[in-house]
Amino acid sequence: MEEQSPPHLRLKLRILFGEAMLGPGKADLLALIRDTGSISQAARQMQMSYKRAWMLVEELNAMFRVPLVESLRGGAHGGGARLTETGAEVLALYRSFEARSAQAPEIAALQALAGDISGGK
Repeated sequence: MEEQSPPHLRLKLRILFGEAMLGPGKADLLALIRDTGSISQAARQMQMSYKRAWMLVEELNAMFRVPLVESLRGGAHGGGARLTETGAEVLALYRSFEARSAQAPEIAALQALAGDISGGK
């Protein structure tokens, strides 16, 4: 019988703040708001409704002492949204923690112990 290589493991880091959570989806939303300057564009790129994205932004803003995202009023150049300084810091800290966790020796040890799960086991 041919020995199979273990599956590639992925880490999905979720940090709980009581009932609220910061995880990969909210981090991606923050990054897209930073990159696009728009909650609606970030929502479109994530294939979610604007309403859902706005609800997630409200959750994120409520999780911290200061908001992570601020809306910009419309006008001649239109509105938009941007990360606050705290929002940029939270995103950077989350991404750093995520990257370091993925490189932890325990992940490699789990990978070595993992069986073949491609058959739906």
